[in-house]
Amino acid sequence: MPDTSAAAAKTRSRKPRLDRVLADALDLAREAAEEAGEGIGEHLGVEAETERVVTHYFECTLPGYRGWRWAVVLTRAPRARVATVSESALLPGPDALRSPTWVPWADRLQGGEVGTGEVLPTEDDDDRLMPAYQLSDDDAVEDITFELGLGRERVMNREGRAETAQRWYEGDRGPHAPIAEAAPAPARCGTCGFFLPLAGSMRLAFGACANLYSSEDARVVSADHGCGAHSQISEFVDTTPQGVEKSEVIYDDEGSELL
Repeated sequence: MPDTSAAAAKTRSRKPRLDRVLADALDLAREAAEEAGEGIGEHLGVEAETERVVTHYFECTLPGYRGWRWAVVLTRAPRARVATVSESALLPGPDALRSPTWVPWADRLQGGEVGTGEVLPTEDDDDRLMPAYQLSDDDAVEDITFELGLGRERVMNREGRAETAQRWYEGDRGPHAPIAEAAPAPARCGTCGFFLPLAGSMRLAFGACANLYSSEDARVVSADHGCGAHSQISEFVDTTPQGVEKSEVIYDDEGSELL
């Protein structure tokens, strides 16, 4: 029994034969292109699309449309000797000058770009969030949920928390930030009295800095982050006048006389 599937695939891959009646209807194709728009240049060629359907291509001479071409599709009915215009359009060629591919705003937005007065809606299907709690008819249950802080409609799921932790840890508030690497090795935030641990699953790894004099004040830092404003810094380095390196004298006022 013959393999009909192979025969069908061969038929589909076979290049359609160029219809001579439609290929010779160059004047009709040019006339259709001129009716569709301006900047009709020289004829670039004709291609067979399928049986009794061809496309004529004309150069586009409009400024700013380098590499574009006018396309006019011609067809004819079976056994008819007259070509008719099916459609015409301005299309980009292989080397056409085109604008960059449009990227949705959600994919273009980078971290920290939402500024003062700007609004960023969160999608209903945001993969970082999950439903938090459904209301109960029992008042006693509602009282408990209020005390436990379960009043939010959505909370971050495990994937969202893990992504956040990784971003924070690898960022400027992690252990490899320049300020942390320049600080004494024992001066880690997790042992600092100004370190306020976060709640929940982030508690052991992250907290907020509450040291007024630190450049990290009011920022989330990792427990193994560090700086020179550690609450026990004097235990790690010599902070006495003898242990502090003096700066070069810029102006000596010992010889000045007060009037």
